[in-house]
Amino acid sequence: PAQAQIVHAGQACVVKEDNISERVYTIREGDTLMLQCLVTGHPRPQVRWTKTAGSASDKFQETSVFNETLRIERIARTQGGRYYCKAENGVGVPAIKSIRVDVQYLDEPMLTVHQTVSDVRGNFYQEKTVFLRCTVNSNPPARFIWKRGSDTLSHSQDNGVDIYEPLYTQGETKVLKLKNLRPQDYASYTCQVSVRNVCGIPDKAITFRLTNTTAPPALKLSVNETLVVNPGENVTVQCLLTGGDPLPQLQWSHGPGPLPLGALAQGGTLSIPSVQARDSGYYNCTATNNVGNPAKKTVNLLVRSMKNATFQITPDVIKESENIQLGQDLKLSCHVDAVPQEKVTYQWFKNGKPARMSKRLLVTRNDPELPAVTSSLELIDLHFSDYGTYLCMASFPGAPVPDLSVEVNISSETVPPTISVPKGRAVVTVREGSPAELQCEVRGKPRPPVLWSRVDKEAALLPSGLPLEETPDGKLRLERVSRDMSGTYRCQTARYNGFNVRPREAQVQLNVQFPPEVEPSSQDVRQALGRPVLLRCSLLRGSPQRIASAVWRFKGQLLPPPPVVPAAAEAPDHAELRLDAVTRDSSGSYECSVSNDVGSAACLFQVSAKAYSPEFYFDTPNPTRSHKLSKNYSYVLQWTQREPDAVDPVLNYRLSIRQLNQHNAVVKAIPVRRVEKGQLLEYILTDLRVPHSYETTPATLRMKRSVAIPRT
Repeated sequence: PAQAQIVHAGQACVVKEDNISERVYTIREGDTLMLQCLVTGHPRPQVRWTKTAGSASDKFQETSVFNETLRIERIARTQGGRYYCKAENGVGVPAIKSIRVDVQYLDEPMLTVHQTVSDVRGNFYQEKTVFLRCTVNSNPPARFIWKRGSDTLSHSQDNGVDIYEPLYTQGETKVLKLKNLRPQDYASYTCQVSVRNVCGIPDKAITFRLTNTTAPPALKLSVNETLVVNPGENVTVQCLLTGGDPLPQLQWSHGPGPLPLGALAQGGTLSIPSVQARDSGYYNCTATNNVGNPAKKTVNLLVRSMKNATFQITPDVIKESENIQLGQDLKLSCHVDAVPQEKVTYQWFKNGKPARMSKRLLVTRNDPELPAVTSSLELIDLHFSDYGTYLCMASFPGAPVPDLSVEVNISSETVPPTISVPKGRAVVTVREGSPAELQCEVRGKPRPPVLWSRVDKEAALLPSGLPLEETPDGKLRLERVSRDMSGTYRCQTARYNGFNVRPREAQVQLNVQFPPEVEPSSQDVRQALGRPVLLRCSLLRGSPQRIASAVWRFKGQLLPPPPVVPAAAEAPDHAELRLDAVTRDSSGSYECSVSNDVGSAACLFQVSAKAYSPEFYFDTPNPTRSHKLSKNYSYVLQWTQREPDAVDPVLNYRLSIRQLNQHNAVVKAIPVRRVEKGQLLEYILTDLRVPHSYETTPATLRMKRSVAIPRT
């Protein structure tokens, strides 16, 4: 059976055993980790490295490493954890060894200052208490030293200070508390952190000078917190410091995403040339000087814009009607997506003239059943004279933003939509990698857009990456379809740019055909002479999921088709070839090519009556034996036979022995009795001369082994 041992060969600081007999490998962040898994066993074990107890984002955790040597360049702290070496060869249980990798590091410390103010107002009088908080990330835990000037501080030597570790902090933190601030407390303070030079990591420090003017940052903006501008304007916003000592650092950020291209942030001034609608958003100015909390001011920049003008026709809701009927109420609604939304104004026209308000014609705004800031024209008790073309115009008064308008025609021919799938288009079948077009036809006046979505998969997205996709002509066009696009698609009428009624819907089935996948892709078949063999090539997946044809070849030559099996209720999912008896002539390579009318795949079988190659045993203890009188040596050669019962019994081995750099070889026959599975066979090579090396080759063995005889 397999055995394993982990040794290190990289830049380790120390490898030690901890108190529970666990091996710990300590390494500095950025160095190279190299671990070797030394294995023994026969047959030669396969090695696999895995890792646990590390970061979930660690790439090494996602894929195992099949190699005896594990090497990680520039190791990061997230790659620390327990590494496992698993060795297995099919004999007994696998051998598993582990070692814990401890990555050592020390970041730069951060120092912040906080204060509590008593009843007396002002900056850092004696009635105030100051907290200096020093935080650092490290492994192992850092040791903190506080200094005032060059003097080390401690509570025992100065009752005006207190040093403690706060609860519920991220990272390692030590707080220096200056109680009832005294004149001598105005000085330079240094926080020094150390991991005691482990892995050669030097100490680090940060210094802050506390004065009677030390204060947190304070800000004000040169503009209002909400700034509305026209597209194309140059925008400049200044973030002005009104307090803070030391001098705060200013930084601009944008949410969501980074600052726009072309934007320039210099100190507290933010400039955006030729601003566009896409530049709208929140801009944050932050001031930090490590005293108190950062100061932050936010500007909500709104660039005037309008897009997506839509309309809705809503029949009489009270009478639950879905058609336009004389004598019933009718509502026309108009909406645009605008910034700022509440500043949009709407104007209604009928047949090119402004619509006149009356008892039967009302204009409302902000209907609770419709999107925010929507204008509605209500026609009470519809008359024949109300038929006509209505136009809704949206605008920003006094702003250089183009108006948007949308038209809707109301007549006796205005009817709600219907949707259907064209004849012969309910099921669309295409091959993988080809384009596909799904189509639904909409009738009605006006004809609304068609919305497409997936039906058969929960939360499934369309190929565009969206859960819903709008098509103006009812056609969903897909480029280079893949097998995971197969399924049922729903088309439904939109409730905008048409009737605001229950959506009409239909379904289209998309079948994506792809070539078959079979198993086994390759198989080594051993059988004794005269015994039958059944070769089976099975269909794993494919579309269509059936075998249209199966062709067998032997050594490249076409074989006659196997006997036809009576037709079954379902299409066959495998192809078989039966060899009544294995002979020397029937041994060789067989290929089964399976097709499903879309493509083909092949199963390969190597049929042989020969025994498997012997496998040398490489872990023989002290295989070399010396003969002092003759000054010759002998060598104990050991091997096993893989699956000896798969073929006829092995009767003997032919062993070829050749001295390196010589052409002549000595062939010896080694008779054996019945060979059992796992049995260790042995033969002693004698009369080997010092200092020559020899090569041995059993007749049935393709690999070679060199035997090096040491000099006396």
